[in-house]
Amino acid sequence: MKLINKFIDLLNYNFTVGSATFTPKTVLIVILVFLLTSFLLKILRKIIFRAIAQDTRVKFKSIFSFVNYFIYIVVILIVLQNIGVDVTAIFAASAALLVGVGLALQTFIQDIISGIFILVDKSVLVGDIIEVDGQIGQVENIKLRTTRAVTRENKVLIIPNHKFLTSILFNWTENGIITKEIVEVGVAYKSNPKEIESLLLEIANGHDKVLTSPEPFVLFNDFGDSALLFQLYISVDSSFAANLVKSDLRFSIFQAFEKAGIEIPFPQRTVTFTNSPTS
Repeated sequence: MKLINKFIDLLNYNFTVGSATFTPKTVLIVILVFLLTSFLLKILRKIIFRAIAQDTRVKFKSIFSFVNYFIYIVVILIVLQNIGVDVTAIFAASAALLVGVGLALQTFIQDIISGIFILVDKSVLVGDIIEVDGQIGQVENIKLRTTRAVTRENKVLIIPNHKFLTSILFNWTENGIITKEIVEVGVAYKSNPKEIESLLLEIANGHDKVLTSPEPFVLFNDFGDSALLFQLYISVDSSFAANLVKSDLRFSIFQAFEKAGIEIPFPQRTVTFTNSPTS
């Protein structure tokens, strides 16, 4: 019993460091809380890492290291506050520092958070063809702050990740590599619509890059001001090169229409002058 009492007295022995008073018990509490926090963070890290791909884990390591240090500091300060150490000045300085850093790095933080969302929910993957703010590119690398894509002109497109949250994103290949493309053409009113449909389908089916399933089809889209408007729908398995296929089809359509005597009109205006009677 005396041994237990001596041990309790030892735990409650006061010693002073500067203006702060500590006991061995408070030091043990800080250490235990620190170890418990470390254990919980490791479990959280394992749970999150199981939900993300292997290549994504490398990108998250630096983020987790920063979060770990931040949580450790906050937990230790809270524990010290609860055991009687005055850390008000530290909290005030930290809050002011965080506000200043947050304002200075607002866009940077948005990019990081957006990058985490992209990597976790996999809305964009390497190899996807995307369109953001009218820019089209094939994704080559997704980092925490930026995403890199290569355009059709072989230029590197560097996209800040917050763009994926603040702009409309078109993912051309999320539903698969096959996409539908449209080639529009107008012909003179004297043309036979069935002949136009037949020619367009023949041209589409003759192109080796146009898929036969789903098969091409033609819509008689509208009666324009100076032309009958048709749309040729095709399917391709390389949407990144779809503009080249559509260009080939337009060349073939022009040649076929010229050979068949089918006119592709252009807008014209007829101006009539009427002489007013002289007095």
